[in-house]
Amino acid sequence: MGSRIADIQSRMIALQTQQAGRNIQQQQTKPATGAEGGTFANALESAVAQTSSSNKSYSLNSKGIPTELASYGNGRIPAAALEQVGTTRHKLWAPAAQSLNQMINDAKREGVTIGITDSYRPYAEQVDLARRKGLYSQGGLAAKPGTSEHGWGMATDLDLNAKAQKWMRANAEKYGFSENVPREPWHWEFKPASA
Repeated sequence: MGSRIADIQSRMIALQTQQAGRNIQQQQTKPATGAEGGTFANALESAVAQTSSSNKSYSLNSKGIPTELASYGNGRIPAAALEQVGTTRHKLWAPAAQSLNQMINDAKREGVTIGITDSYRPYAEQVDLARRKGLYSQGGLAAKPGTSEHGWGMATDLDLNAKAQKWMRANAEKYGFSENVPREPWHWEFKPASA
């Protein structure tokens, strides 16, 4: 079994390397500084990051939550499992933060600004938000404490103008994000691939 897993990992690395090579070749045929203001180094960084994050998969429970996070509980994710989003005070589950950081950087290279207004919500913050904004099930804007997508560190509220919203709807899926709350066009959830 161990050798089979090693073989699969080896093949995944080979595929990632091949894809990165194709991306490099495509970028080498373009001018060093493109119309979007990006450089070859930026394009390479983006290609490698997207290739590695797009092939990463996780063990998910029946609700689509990574088992690693489910073991902690909603709103109880330890700081060691979270990562900062850019230079903000916001944090998400590390794979979600990495993907969001890459998405924000790629959008910026295309002249699109994506801001962030909310991220991981500890349980106590969920309780406070429900008290202040009311429960979603009763017409408010907060999930029942302990059930918030923000409590898993996989949901973020973004500051998007019309251009950024359009860009997100066209590109977010490539980074693992989806717009999944109809009344909240600012709310985007990271959906990790299942192992």
